[in-house]
Amino acid sequence: MPKHRFLLPAILGGLAVMALGQTAAADSYPSKPIKLIVPYSAGGGGDTTSRFIADMASDIMGVNFVVENKTGGGATIGIGAVAKSKPDGYTIGFISTSPITIRTHMMKAPYDPLTDLTYIGQFVSSPVPVVVRADSDWQTLDDLMAFAKANPGGLRWSAAVQRGGPHVAVQAAFAQEGAKTTFIPSKGGAKALAALLGKTIDMAAITDFAAPLADGKVRLLAETTPNRNPAAPDVPTLTEAGYPLAPAIFFGLAGPAGLPRDVTDKWDTVLAEIVASAKFQDLLRKLKATPKFANSADFTKTVHADYKTAGEVLSKIDLN
Repeated sequence: MPKHRFLLPAILGGLAVMALGQTAAADSYPSKPIKLIVPYSAGGGGDTTSRFIADMASDIMGVNFVVENKTGGGATIGIGAVAKSKPDGYTIGFISTSPITIRTHMMKAPYDPLTDLTYIGQFVSSPVPVVVRADSDWQTLDDLMAFAKANPGGLRWSAAVQRGGPHVAVQAAFAQEGAKTTFIPSKGGAKALAALLGKTIDMAAITDFAAPLADGKVRLLAETTPNRNPAAPDVPTLTEAGYPLAPAIFFGLAGPAGLPRDVTDKWDTVLAEIVASAKFQDLLRKLKATPKFANSADFTKTVHADYKTAGEVLSKIDLN
């Protein structure tokens, strides 16, 4: 029997293995453009950092990114779109504390934060100060509270996300004082800042304070997160001032539930590289934010723990 009759199956088998290997390489993540949904309006801190990460990740991964601002519902509409997307890593989203660990205790969202999302990683720990215009008569948080108590409904204010962490924390402080105020919803921090500088509102709790602070246009009265603001280390946190709530604020990425391990592993590496880069840290210095990397496993633990804690605290606070 000719020897080539025995060699043929081996050759064909080898070619099949090579073809499978080439297909796997071609299909390795990522192999096509990635959509990054930002549930906030353009120009805010979340949008700015998301676009920066998309640019850097594009260079590292070798694929294009499409950033889509999908606002509404206090960021829940955009996150809901992420949760409903195909779990292949090609649609992911920017997330922050409020619509994940706070709002979902207070309203029905189009996702369950404990079951409908895969937490890809954290890249920022963000301060969120209570901000007034620099020409305001209020020099301290006590001044603001005194006005609010003496003028029911007279203090107009806003936050980046209605019923988000900063909104709830500040409202809890007003409730403790028995102060009645007028909350005016905004579509993101940039919109709230514009309303503040345009004198439509009197105070805001936002991340978008760095540029107007540097320009001398705003004053910080308090910090709504657990640690003092690096931009104003003498300004107290709400809890230091005796109020009940100051939730940590994170910026991160998430995808739908069931993302494959190779996708989260890839992002663990890419996001760590981005957060450690001088370019990204320089951006955060300008935004007065703090770089903080957590991989998918650690970020998931943080989100679940924060969600539980927020639920316990909110159940004890009368926000009416």
